[in-house]
Amino acid sequence: MTRRPSDGPAAGVDTSGDAPAVDSPAVDSPAVDSPAVDAPPVDAPAVVELRGITKRFPGTLANDSVDLTVRRGEIHALMGENGAGKSTLMSVLYGMERPDAGSIRIEGREVSFGSPGTAMAAGLGMVHQSFKLFDSLTVAENVVYRAEPRRFGLLDRAAARRRVRELAEEHGLAVDPDARVGDLPVGLRQRVEILKLLHRGARTLILDEPTAVLTPAEADALFAVLRSLTAQGRTVILVTHKLREVLEGSDNVTVLRDGRVVARLRTADTTAAEIATAMTGRAVDLDRVHPEGSPGEVVLDVEGLSTAGVRELRLTVRAGEIVGIAGVAGNGQSELVEALAGLRPVTAGRVGLRGEDITHASATERRAKGLAYVPEDRHAVGTAPAATVADNLAMGHHRTTLSSPRGLLPPSAVRAHARALVERFGIKASTPDVPASALSGGNLQKLLIGRELAHGAPLLLVEQPTRGVDIGAIQAIHDELVAYRDAGHAVLLVSAELSEIRGLADRVLVMYEGRVTASYAKPDADEATLGLAMAGGTAEPVAATATATAATAVATPAPTAAAPNTPAPDGD
Repeated sequence: MTRRPSDGPAAGVDTSGDAPAVDSPAVDSPAVDSPAVDAPPVDAPAVVELRGITKRFPGTLANDSVDLTVRRGEIHALMGENGAGKSTLMSVLYGMERPDAGSIRIEGREVSFGSPGTAMAAGLGMVHQSFKLFDSLTVAENVVYRAEPRRFGLLDRAAARRRVRELAEEHGLAVDPDARVGDLPVGLRQRVEILKLLHRGARTLILDEPTAVLTPAEADALFAVLRSLTAQGRTVILVTHKLREVLEGSDNVTVLRDGRVVARLRTADTTAAEIATAMTGRAVDLDRVHPEGSPGEVVLDVEGLSTAGVRELRLTVRAGEIVGIAGVAGNGQSELVEALAGLRPVTAGRVGLRGEDITHASATERRAKGLAYVPEDRHAVGTAPAATVADNLAMGHHRTTLSSPRGLLPPSAVRAHARALVERFGIKASTPDVPASALSGGNLQKLLIGRELAHGAPLLLVEQPTRGVDIGAIQAIHDELVAYRDAGHAVLLVSAELSEIRGLADRVLVMYEGRVTASYAKPDADEATLGLAMAGGTAEPVAATATATAATAVATPAPTAAAPNTPAPDGD
């Protein structure tokens, strides 16, 4: 079958072969075009069959009689909002959780997995959101770990390197077997994870939010690899929130909501709007662009800032304004925000906050002077996973609103604060007393966003605010950020999602090789213009209806990149 764009929303299509489809509400919306690729035939043999899977946790019914069939040679997308039960279902399939009811069949044989090891022996492999790699070891050592080729009882390093090279060449996963994993960018680390599965003979690959930390170009490269694997007869189960990737890269879609299957759809016959409505239970505006704010006085003033990865950078952010920073990952965005937050030393230049010099102030001092910060890494930097949800929501507030006159933290105040933020931001937690590590990635992000917005600081630094967050929550977070701006606060936004930058930012700055190389007003910040600037090129703003994509511009850097000594435009 050749995938084609739909003429409009389609009713749910049964792809399981033996279970009735559940129709999702139709939404009047134009279809989203996807490239023509050959999908597996509908009569391809089933390689994964889940029947009546039910899984309960204290206070939560995570999976409620879920049926799922995945066929050989397909990319099957499993979608749903945070807390819909996607990760739990895959944990059951991969042997990390025992189902309370239901059965699993792999390639026609009923199985009961007691551990991931038994699932791997049956031909399954899983790439988790948080990679399971040893930073201090080489690529080859990571790939063959616990499945090593041996010579005289010892690790045969030459054979390990040879095996990794063969797998990499066969599947288009170019990576240096001798490279130290800790030195690799995220996109290459993910390739190492996939090579680990292929080395162990995985025939069905489960990928949990695989593009959450990838650039558009890296995501496109990943899907090319996945399509190559399915062409060889392997099967991919893709757990994701990203509609564009599902429409362009999958063959079939199963949607979960509140632990139950609500739609089974053939990708070629559905639309982004139909999937979004199935996920949320309501119509969703997927292309909303917020109106511009009313900038006031300067809140953040950066002059000639230099630090590792950033060179002589200048920018301002005003009250009542969202300034977005776009750029391909690795061009200094993270280093800039860390320097502004006080987590990275400034080697030259000046940082001013509401007229006060904070260039060399500590992170604690900057918070006290009116800075809030949502970091890119919600696990290692933004939260304490072992602490409770309530304690995480209290962080930072323990020095101000929650502290008693004697400097103590009344438990009742901490719990009331947590309950208010859990309700306001829709954080799905059975109780505020559970550890933050028990939350899904999207709910952990909501916790982090809610905690920082609750400070009401004059300046908010926010990196990747909706990474790994479902569609409904994305809209809610965007609304909160716009409301924060409209309340007179300044927001500096860094995001890898150009649609997010264009929808929220009043001004867009592009970073390339550690400098601000372009600045655009909201009406001029179309994807073609931004994509060219992100690749190091220059262009006059073009109409917003331009069809060139940023991913193409990133993948093919323009030959007109500015010379290193060309003066960078002001970020004002």
